[in-house]
Amino acid sequence: MARRRTTTTRVTVDRDRGVFMISVAAELAAMHPQTLRMYEARGLIEPKRSPKGTRLYSQSDVDRLRRIQEMTNELGLNLAGVERVLALEGQLERATRRLEALERRSREMREEMETEIERVRQSFKAEIVPYRASTDLVRARDVAPPRRRIPVEPVPPARDRVPPRGAGRSSPPPSSAA
Repeated sequence: MARRRTTTTRVTVDRDRGVFMISVAAELAAMHPQTLRMYEARGLIEPKRSPKGTRLYSQSDVDRLRRIQEMTNELGLNLAGVERVLALEGQLERATRRLEALERRSREMREEMETEIERVRQSFKAEIVPYRASTDLVRARDVAPPRRRIPVEPVPPARDRVPPRGAGRSSPPPSSAA
């Protein structure tokens, strides 16, 4: 007798893609389909819709349904409590993502600052002269900058000075006729 050869094909589907109809999702979550409709009406779950309007549940939806059932059956929460817990978990998840983004940005900025500080250090390395502290006494004139001499012409006494042109005249200067 010939053996039949079987092959197994594994298909990977996005966790958020709606692939299960309501009856399959209810069976996977161990609930009645009417319970899924009630949870949808309360806003606890939002299944995708097919082009014809059929509810399609994703693996994430089924996991959420199991979580809701755990909170109601094992923890004794009512649906209002479940709504509050889910809302707080959503807030916590968003805050965690925000914190991670801020920490990532902080690390990037720290690396940028350290790089810039090192660049500035390197640019000043040639300009910085090591300072050697000394207690030796130094004369001021040995350290003072050299003095510059500005030549000054002597001014003649007032009686020897020649008056500037036009000074001391009572009549206006002659005008040149063209």
